[in-house]
Amino acid sequence: MPRMTVEELLDRQEIDDLLIRYATAVDTKDWDLYETCFTPEAFIDYESAGGIKGKLPEVRAWLEKTLVMFPMTQHVVCNRVVEIDGDRATARSVFYNPMGLPQEEARQILFFDGGYYNDKLTRTDDGWKITERIEESSYSTRLDRVLAASS
Repeated sequence: MPRMTVEELLDRQEIDDLLIRYATAVDTKDWDLYETCFTPEAFIDYESAGGIKGKLPEVRAWLEKTLVMFPMTQHVVCNRVVEIDGDRATARSVFYNPMGLPQEEARQILFFDGGYYNDKLTRTDDGWKITERIEESSYSTRLDRVLAASS
């Protein structure tokens, strides 16, 4: 494999920072920060995890409403494969996502989701942004999904 140029290394680092910023935004429920990860016309598909798909504004509104019920989420994004072609790129990243559902007496039930983020990205005047994110869920320990799979 040929050595990367300085430009390629900088692009990869910026894309890596973008993917980390996404996880940070979701886990801190900072929806303004979440929007900085995407182009305004971005398409996002969370259907494989039981969510919605659509344009950025409607997906942001859905996340704001839905994730409020989880006092704890932790999105870990790793094992990234990034391919850059000029001002366009693709990325496939593993995600591991423990989440906590509140129970009585200040307790939580934890469940775990995992899979892949399949992204298309573009370089903008504000840096790299996601233009399309397709979540590809591989597993979930949520009881409703376990029961549905066994029936």
